[in-house]
Amino acid sequence: MVKKNACVFLSGAGTNLKELLKSSKNANFPININLIISSNDRAKGLNLAKIHKIHSKTINLKNRLQCENLLWELKKRKISLICLAGYMRVLSKYFINNFKGKIINIHPSLLPKYRGLNTFKRVLEAKERFTGCTVHYVNERLDSGKVILQKRILINSDDDEKSLKVRVQKIEYKTYSEAIIKIYS
Repeated sequence: MVKKNACVFLSGAGTNLKELLKSSKNANFPININLIISSNDRAKGLNLAKIHKIHSKTINLKNRLQCENLLWELKKRKISLICLAGYMRVLSKYFINNFKGKIINIHPSLLPKYRGLNTFKRVLEAKERFTGCTVHYVNERLDSGKVILQKRILINSDDDEKSLKVRVQKIEYKTYSEAIIKIYS
């Protein structure tokens, strides 16, 4: 299998990146991660780039020149897929249009419910019975792209925001890799 080149965008700890890196070590996994982009120069996820010797950059994509430079770098590196993994910025219409259909995101809810931030708080306040995660294509509207894969879990009566987040993240790690396999199968 010839693996596709992928880039991961992050802003924080890089826990989804860590799991994608584990999956990418499998010969049958369809992508290799060879670039990591962060919106935050103090993101802990950048340490994973150093550990795994993956080229990384911190970029503000609201700056048109930086956006164009990044697009050039993505094309130079033959990036076929961009995985947003805890990337806490909204991509510009210009950027999305230049990589249309090649950007995916994982969101901690069963979209279309609970787009945006404070997901776990809103899910609990609404007294939902189930929640989960969704891997979807990125389009110009926040958390509104075509769904690739969803997984759900039952919300426990004793769940709070913290415990629910931990439980959802556990299924995110597996779901993101499964969604990438589904894209390329």
